[in-house]
Amino acid sequence: MNNKIKTDDVIFNFFKQICDEKDDQKCIELGNSWIVAMEKNLKSMEESLDNKDKIKFLEDIKNNRDHLNSLKGKSSTQWREYATECMVEIMDNKV
Repeated sequence: MNNKIKTDDVIFNFFKQICDEKDDQKCIELGNSWIVAMEKNLKSMEESLDNKDKIKFLEDIKNNRDHLNSLKGKSSTQWREYATECMVEIMDNKV
């Protein structure tokens, strides 16, 4: 039996937690913690690239940063909608 945790499952469960959270403020806090974690991951990935790859992926990095910035200030309803969309996308792309 394979006990390895799959990234998609972790992400799906995090988004499910956002959807299931009844307290609107906690829902927003979960969403904002998602932004912080993804910004940290993006920064780490960017720092690990050599100059050639930084140039190659400059547009992708900018797009990801813009996407994260677009999530800032969402209401709990907007976070639940976003999380639902992300969960559907994960399920649609499961192999």
